[in-house]
Amino acid sequence: MKPATRAAIGRMNIVKPTPIQERSIPCLLDGRDLIGQARTGSGKTLAYAVPMVERCDPSERAVQALVLVPTRELAIQVASVVENLVARQRLRVTLLYGGRSLRPEQAALRDGAHIIIGTPGRTLDHLRQRTLDLSAVRFLVLDEADEMLDLGFAKDVDAILSRTPSGRQTALLSATMPEWVAGTSKKHLKDPVTVEVDADLRALPTVEHRVYSIQKVDKMSALRTLLDQRGDAPILVFGKTKRGVKQLAQKLEMFGYPAGALQGNLSQPARERVMRGFRSGDVPILVATNVAARGLDVAGIAQVINFDLPDSEELFTHRVGRTGRMGQDGEVITFITPDDGRKWREIQRNLGHRFTVRSWNKEAKRAQLKQ
Repeated sequence: MKPATRAAIGRMNIVKPTPIQERSIPCLLDGRDLIGQARTGSGKTLAYAVPMVERCDPSERAVQALVLVPTRELAIQVASVVENLVARQRLRVTLLYGGRSLRPEQAALRDGAHIIIGTPGRTLDHLRQRTLDLSAVRFLVLDEADEMLDLGFAKDVDAILSRTPSGRQTALLSATMPEWVAGTSKKHLKDPVTVEVDADLRALPTVEHRVYSIQKVDKMSALRTLLDQRGDAPILVFGKTKRGVKQLAQKLEMFGYPAGALQGNLSQPARERVMRGFRSGDVPILVATNVAARGLDVAGIAQVINFDLPDSEELFTHRVGRTGRMGQDGEVITFITPDDGRKWREIQRNLGHRFTVRSWNKEAKRAQLKQ
C-alpha cells in the first residue's frame, strides 16, 4: 500500500480494519473481481476505496476508476470518503449526479478527473454528450449492487459498462444480495471472490424492534407520542410516497416538531440543505422516502420509525440499517395497519424471521395508566 494511503487512513483515525475491509482489500489489491455483502455501517466504502486509490496513477490524465451509486446522497457520501484518501496524492475526484447544472461537472471533467463517483442517469448523460470518456477505466464499483442491477437501473448500468474496457476489475457491494444478483453479475465479473460478513441481516444484535398493529387513523397520534418521548439523538421516519412524506413533515412542523422532509421531488440544493440540518442536529427529525434507506450515514441515529411499511424485505433491511451502525445501539419501530397484513407476512417470510407484534392501543393504554 502507498505510504500516502496509509497516512490518509491514519488521519481518519482508523486503527483496525472492519471484517469486510479485512477480507475484501487483499482480494481487490490482488486484482480479483469481488462480490461483497455486509450489513450497513460495516465499512464497505473503504473496503473498495482503498484498493481503488491504489490502482490509480495521478500522472495519467484519464478516468481510471468509476463508482456507480443509486442516489445523490450516497454519491456525496462516498466522495467524502474517497477525497479523504486521495487528499495528498494528486488524484482528482469528480461527482456526477442530477438535480444541478451540468456545466460545473463538464468543467471538472475537462480539467481532468481520475476517479468518477456518479449516479447512472447523470453518468450516461455525460457519455452521450461525449464529455466523459471511460475507455481507460481499470477499476469499477457498483455500490448497492442489488439496486444497481435491478430493473430500474439495469439498462443504464449496462450502457455505461459497455463503454468501459472488458479487462477492468469490478467490485459489487451491498448490504443485501438477492440470489438473482449473483446470476446477473456473471456478465459483469470474471471469476469473482465472494465475501460475506454478517450477511444474515435478520439478526441485528444492537437493534431492538418494536412492531405495532395500528389503525391507519391512529398513526399520526402514535407518531407524536413516540416523538414526545425522544431524546437528543436524530430520528428517521420513513414514509412511502413523495407527497405523503412532504405532508407528514408539514404536519409535524405545524405541531411544533423540528422536522424536515427528504424526497425525490426536492431540488438538489434543497436536499443538501435538509441533510445539513439533520446532520448538524438543527432539524433532528427527518421524514423521508426510501431515498434515505440506502447510503444515508448520519452518526447516532437512535431510532428508525417505519410510519409506512416498505414494499420489500430488502428495503426493510436497508431502512433498519440506518440505526445501530458500527456496533451502536438502535431501535426500529414499525406500524402495521390491517391493510399491511399480507405485505408484512411476506416480508417476514422472506427474512425468515417472525417479529412480535403488539397492539398500539393496548400499549398506549398501559402508558396512560403509568402516568
